[in-house]
Amino acid sequence: MKKLDRLILRSFIGPLILTFAIAVFVLLMQFIWKYIDDMVGKGLDFSVIAELLLYASATFVPMALPIAVLFASIMTMGNFGEKYELVAMKASGISVSRVMRPMILVVLMLTGVAFYFANNVMPEAMLRYRMTLYDITRKKPAVNIRAGEYYKEIEGYVIHVGSKNSDNGVMHDIIIYDHSKGMAETNVIVAQRGVMRTTMDNNYLLFTLDSGYTYTEPTTGEYYRKRPLTSANFRRQTIAFDISSFAYNRSTEDLFRGGYQMMNVSELNKAIAHLDSNMMKRRNDCRSDAMNNLRLWQRYHELDTAARAEKPCDVRALLASTSDATQRRAGNRSRNIAATTARDCHSYSDILNADQEYINRHHVVKQRKFTLSLACLLLFLIGAPFGSIVRKGGLGMPLVASVGFFVFYYVVDMIDEKSVRESVLGPEGMWISSLVLLPIGIFLTLQATTDSGLFDATSWKRFFSHIFKRKKTNIQQS
Repeated sequence: MKKLDRLILRSFIGPLILTFAIAVFVLLMQFIWKYIDDMVGKGLDFSVIAELLLYASATFVPMALPIAVLFASIMTMGNFGEKYELVAMKASGISVSRVMRPMILVVLMLTGVAFYFANNVMPEAMLRYRMTLYDITRKKPAVNIRAGEYYKEIEGYVIHVGSKNSDNGVMHDIIIYDHSKGMAETNVIVAQRGVMRTTMDNNYLLFTLDSGYTYTEPTTGEYYRKRPLTSANFRRQTIAFDISSFAYNRSTEDLFRGGYQMMNVSELNKAIAHLDSNMMKRRNDCRSDAMNNLRLWQRYHELDTAARAEKPCDVRALLASTSDATQRRAGNRSRNIAATTARDCHSYSDILNADQEYINRHHVVKQRKFTLSLACLLLFLIGAPFGSIVRKGGLGMPLVASVGFFVFYYVVDMIDEKSVRESVLGPEGMWISSLVLLPIGIFLTLQATTDSGLFDATSWKRFFSHIFKRKKTNIQQS
């Protein structure tokens, strides 16, 4: 490897790794702010949170790689241009395309890695991510009974504590409303003080109460009339609350495996073929039901005697020969059958639309594995020429330009996805964003290789001054 290639690769790979880490971090922070309420206050181990963040970070890799490639390419070529290193290379007979060659090889490798990651690693990471997130959101908050508040997290019970000693955990003025038996009986327990502790397996919360009363008020049953209200005092009483639902329990993979986001390209193709087959069967069922209703109408219609006899039928004469009651019965029966057929068709139409949208989601995930991988190469073809033309390094111009180009690509991609999901476009519509970027990349590459002054203010000033000068000369000659 030549020294020039090593210089270019060192200048490119450093910003690439740094930008990739920043992009993943930004996307991860967005995820944390979205689900922070589901994670705080549940007593989760650090290992569980770290596992969730690891799987979430893995799902952001296909999105972060194109951003990193775009920013690094603009920054690298911009630094070369700003420090006149690019001018020195051109003076030595080295073209811009030769300068871009080592970076192109790295980006091609990244494109292959991105597709492999999206097709093989990301489905498994998405599965683990969804499982862990579901288990965390399903877990109830840790038991934390605060003084002066009504605690309702334990199913069937409402607990109120007047005061609480933070040193030894002793509670005073305790009221427990027991609704575990539903509407059949209401129990209220009042105690002067009490202490809470959990069992070794953390499945039960033991509440030991001292010096209190238990009030029972049945609303049904044989003692409803005889004993409408009973009370009993106690010196010490222990109540066990079932808090097994507060524990963090892991779900099985079978609950989540099979989703289209957890499939590779081969599995998506099989799933799409299976769904298409089911949808065709449903269409045939709809057609069969409609034909059955039509045959029912033909069978029971009281005015089709001549038609079944295969004789010419004069409808007016046939109506004139039948009674009004017969005509009304025939009309009512026809309207009922027509209304039933219309309802069935509307129902099947809604089901088929939902099936088609579900199939389209499979197509979106499948095509995005290719488009996001190819976006690394397309955004490099935009970033590297753009950086060599503007000749601005550092963080300012590359960051602004990277955000602008990627937001443009992301907006077009979101429009494509929505159009494909709503069947406005076919699955090939996911490639529109790539087809939009391709001519931009080719145009900027041609401008960079021909030393164009596309973004040079002096060139534009000379261009407009030449136009105004020519227009002034034409006016004077006229």
